[in-house]
Amino acid sequence: MPKPATKHSVRGSRAGRPIMALLDLLGRRWTLRILWELRETALTSRALRTACDEASPTILQTRLTELREAGFVELTDDGYRLTGLGKELFQTFAPLHRFAERWSRRGS
Repeated sequence: MPKPATKHSVRGSRAGRPIMALLDLLGRRWTLRILWELRETALTSRALRTACDEASPTILQTRLTELREAGFVELTDDGYRLTGLGKELFQTFAPLHRFAERWSRRGS
């Protein structure tokens, strides 16, 4: 008998509503900025705080925890980085990528 596929869950999500849970996660302040900053390279917590200079360390840590639990970000020896699922998110949702890029340039 095959093993059931592992599902990544988003905190606060309800069964049967994965898209809504994803949109809820992405809509939380600083989530897109963190994903955007990690799109090409791994960053330490300190580098992320510098990149997101207006975010409080508590908020950043909360968002990173949510992103890790959802399977979009992982912690490695060289810092936080996008997982394959996180990279797929940007590739699949091109409008999200363009929005994050414009939003990042505005700096808020």
